[in-house]
Amino acid sequence: MQRRLATLVIALCATAMVSGCGFHLRGSGGASVPEEWRSLFLVTSNPNSEFSREVKLRFANAGIEWADDRADANYLLVLGPERFSQRNLSLDADTRAAEFELTMRSTFSINNARGKGVMPDTTGTVIKQMENDPQNVVGKAEEIRILKAEMRSELSQQILRRIAFFAASQTPEA
Repeated sequence: MQRRLATLVIALCATAMVSGCGFHLRGSGGASVPEEWRSLFLVTSNPNSEFSREVKLRFANAGIEWADDRADANYLLVLGPERFSQRNLSLDADTRAAEFELTMRSTFSINNARGKGVMPDTTGTVIKQMENDPQNVVGKAEEIRILKAEMRSELSQQILRRIAFFAASQTPEA
């Protein structure tokens, strides 16, 4: 009985310490956008790309309302395409790639409703490394596909955080 009580007390203390230090799960919150900045219109060359959909979803989860028309939005998010690159980091004894570096980046900016630049061109970048097994080509292709999806999500979160930080620095204190 005492052992269960001790375990319960330890678990409660650990939970209190973790929540007290500001810990939160990845992707849950962390980017609060001022009210004036919560109405955006997305300007992109490919609005139906996976990256554009991920950005829209990530921003909507943070309370951003996407306007259907430019005239209805307070700000315009000008989003460049995702650019993905892959390079060899090291070679094995047979001079085949043993490790890859995967990089995904996109440039974005914010304009006001009249189209005047508010936030200059900014580039977000996500870099990941992965080991290569030349014997498992299909598995590596699937791993790259999964990593690209994760990188897309991280890049959209990075863009949201940067815009939230910029917006907070521009909004006058009450």
